[in-house]
Amino acid sequence: MNFLDESYREARRITIAGIAVSAALAGSNIVVGLLVHSTSVVATGFEFAGDVLASSIVLIGMGVAARPADANHPYGHGRFETLAAFVVGVILAGAGAMICYQSLQAVGARHEPPGLVAAGALLGAIVLRGIMSSVKFRAGRRLRSSALIADAWNDTVDILSAVAALIAVALATYDAERFLAADHYGGFVVGIVVVVTGIRVLRDTSLELADTMPDPHLTREVAKAAGSVPGVEGVDKVLARKTGLQYHIDLHIEVDPTLTIAASHAIGGHVRATLKRELPWVADVLVHVEPSTAREP
Repeated sequence: MNFLDESYREARRITIAGIAVSAALAGSNIVVGLLVHSTSVVATGFEFAGDVLASSIVLIGMGVAARPADANHPYGHGRFETLAAFVVGVILAGAGAMICYQSLQAVGARHEPPGLVAAGALLGAIVLRGIMSSVKFRAGRRLRSSALIADAWNDTVDILSAVAALIAVALATYDAERFLAADHYGGFVVGIVVVVTGIRVLRDTSLELADTMPDPHLTREVAKAAGSVPGVEGVDKVLARKTGLQYHIDLHIEVDPTLTIAASHAIGGHVRATLKRELPWVADVLVHVEPSTAREP
């Protein structure tokens, strides 16, 4: 099994675990929130339900992205992974706006304070979400998975929103006469945090879809590996674009201008093989061979 297959397999396992946790948290928070009349807890539960949908889209995107290149997709299907992350951003932004609206609609309603049961549900959500967020961030950054990182941000939002909801519930429970409305405003804060995170995910994935260059340290790795190949006298340009978990590289190298075309082509082939072997995150390399400027009179 190659690097790409192993990476997608690991990402899918983590995503499936996240879906199971989100489903359990959604059900428990919605039921508890309705029983104790807590807008904040219900809002958090619906946010978790949205996470089930978002993570399911990520899972589908990863499945499509893992397909090999074909005649219609010569660069592979990796962009479907980025598209899945983009859809997660749209879902986050839309869900956040809906949570804000529903929370403000409930301001002024009179009911019993939420109580300790609501606080317990939120505390459990914070702990589980903290674990899942940490796992997804570590794996997403190691695998360079936009979709998994977007899902991790989704979990981080859940932690922040659950903390806001917990504070609101604590205030409403402490003094219902003065702070009962805090529970509803806490739901509104949850929505704002979700909207902001959705916009951030949309921004990051849009940059990838627009072929924004990767971090400079990655291009330096490419230049260093290419420059170590015998016959390469210089590296003129390194261009890269992300397709799923890997990058496609356009590389301009300089060689001795007195070499034959066949010899220059052989050096280019060696460079391509070296990069694919030493840098697993490189999907493929297009090598442009140019005469070395250092030998010009």
